[in-house]
Amino acid sequence: MNAAEPEASRADAEPLIVARGLSRSYGSGKALRRAVDSVELEIRRGEVVLVFGPSGCGKSTLLGLLGGLDRAYTGELSVFGRDLAKLGDRELSELRGRRIGFVFQAFHLLPQLSVLDNVTAPALFDTRTTLDRARRGREVLERVGLADREQALPGELSGGQRQRVAIARALLNQPELLLCDEPTGNLDRETGEQIIDLFATIHDSLETTLVVVTHEERLFRLGGRTVEMVDGKLIG
Repeated sequence: MNAAEPEASRADAEPLIVARGLSRSYGSGKALRRAVDSVELEIRRGEVVLVFGPSGCGKSTLLGLLGGLDRAYTGELSVFGRDLAKLGDRELSELRGRRIGFVFQAFHLLPQLSVLDNVTAPALFDTRTTLDRARRGREVLERVGLADREQALPGELSGGQRQRVAIARALLNQPELLLCDEPTGNLDRETGEQIIDLFATIHDSLETTLVVVTHEERLFRLGGRTVEMVDGKLIG
C-alpha cells in the first residue's frame, strides 16, 4: 500500500466485523445449550451478508451479538475496529446509536406515537448534534415511501407500512451498518417483495453494510454473500 494513502482508505480496507470463536450459551450443566457455537466471521464495508437457516438455529442470537445488544459471549468480537468486550455501557450505547441500525420482525413501534415521532425517537438520545429531528425524519419517510403518513398511528398502517416505518427509524442517523432480523417474516409475499426491493435500493444508494438473518429463500434476491447457520454453527 502506498505510504501516502489516506488513513481513511486504510481503515475502509479492514473488515467492519470480525468474530473469532464467538459463542453464546444458555443454561448450565446438562441443560447447557450453545446457541452460537464457535463462529468465525468477517464482514467488510459495503457487503450484503445473508445468514440463512431454520428457526431456532441461533441466527437472531448471532445478530444480537454483532449489534452489541448481548454481551454475554465468549471468544472475540470487534465492530468498526473496536473490541466490544472492552467498551463500557455508555461507549457501547453510543456506538449502536450512531453507527448501527436495527430492523426487527416485530417492528417494535410505539403505538401511542405518530409515525414521525416513532421514526425520530432515536435522535432524542443523540447529544452530538443539533439535528433537526423532524426534517430528517421526513427525509427518511420520503425515502421509504411514507411521506404522506407521518401523522398516522402504527395501528392505522398495514404490516408492510409498519415495517417501512421501522426501516426509516433505523436509517434516521445514517448508520454504516444495518442489522435485520427476519425483516419479511410477518409480511405476505407481495409486501415482502416490496421490502426486499427497498433494502436493495438502500444498499445501492447509501452503500450501507447490510446483514440479514432469515429463513426465507426469497431474500436471496438481495445478492451478496450467503452463509448457512445450523445448530449455532456457520457453514460456508
